Amino acid sequence: GALLSACSLFGGSDNTIPPSPLPKFKATVSIDRVWSHDVGSGSDHLGLQLFPLVEGGRVYVAGHKGRVYAYDARSGRRLWRTDTGASISGGVGGGDALVLVGTRDGRVLALDAKSGKVKWHAQVSSEVLSRPRAADGVVVVESGDGNVFGLSVEDGHQLWMVGNTIPVLTLRGTASPVLLSGVALCGLASGRLEVIRVRDGTLLWQTTVAIPRGNSELQRMVDVDSEPQVAGDVAYVAAYHGRVAALNLASGRILWERDVPSYAGLGVVGAQVFVTDDHGDVWALDRATGATLWRQKKLGYRGVTAPVPFGDRYVVVGDREGYLFWLDRSDGHFVARVRLDDSGVLVPPVADGDTLYALARDGKLAAYRIGKPAH
Repeated sequence: GALLSACSLFGGSDNTIPPSPLPKFKATVSIDRVWSHDVGSGSDHLGLQLFPLVEGGRVYVAGHKGRVYAYDARSGRRLWRTDTGASISGGVGGGDALVLVGTRDGRVLALDAKSGKVKWHAQVSSEVLSRPRAADGVVVVESGDGNVFGLSVEDGHQLWMVGNTIPVLTLRGTASPVLLSGVALCGLASGRLEVIRVRDGTLLWQTTVAIPRGNSELQRMVDVDSEPQVAGDVAYVAAYHGRVAALNLASGRILWERDVPSYAGLGVVGAQVFVTDDHGDVWALDRATGATLWRQKKLGYRGVTAPVPFGDRYVVVGDREGYLFWLDRSDGHFVARVRLDDSGVLVPPVADGDTLYALARDGKLAAYRIGKPAH
């Protein structure tokens, strides 16, 4: 199938709808940049999106040219750097003391999280655009052609595969599997969500979150490219040209759904589900019912990332001009803004405790904390 990058759909250089102007507001929160590093290109013109991984007090990042880095999450001190020589297209994932990346030639590379040494590499059926993840002795990875693989964490040999067909035209990207309680949640380009038992690859259930509609392949794109979010026994999932839905994890039964089409994805905290729609509006929905709590419309067509809950009161998004915006969770008003880098922020920042980690398109990695109240 053909692949479209998010950039070509949501504001590359030829975008016909101009981005909303930078919103004006009085900052009520100050943001401190605690440390930053330049790790070389985090994304490239192919529309690849490489996510930072924050795990065990460390931040791991990769550039598509093959370098993987580990930093101390508090101090920013570099712990190791490994040049894999691979063309990295998916990552960074983790679990079971591994750091995991996927490559354009269809390989999964497993690095020792402590030392950075490459432990093994395994071949799958096509380019890996998502983050491989490991739990319970199994690395789960979805390849660009829609197949889901289970690999041994010990040496990478294939334990199982769940085959899938994908539509003619898909977004360039695949949702990373989410692993919990012995199952993997996988979002697919066909608009389906699958739940697979990690131990043996048994497909426990699948649910269609978005039905292809329209006459053209472009109109019919329903990719579930953003990561499903899980809270309690409910999974929340978003689809491009589709809906946001809440599903019972045990059965796959849809509890509620809303016509909020989303490529960027969503975040869940407390009683709220936050979602960035295809225009760049940020929504807060009631977690129990899906009802709209608020909608922030001032970031339209700015290439906004998925919203990331941060601290007790905020939700953060990045945009393609390189800004990070802090919104108040209660009503969506802006409280702070910083510019990471003018190359743009294509992947959602990662919140870990009191620190937010963000990676710019050209590879600038920075850690932020809330400072003293702004006056």
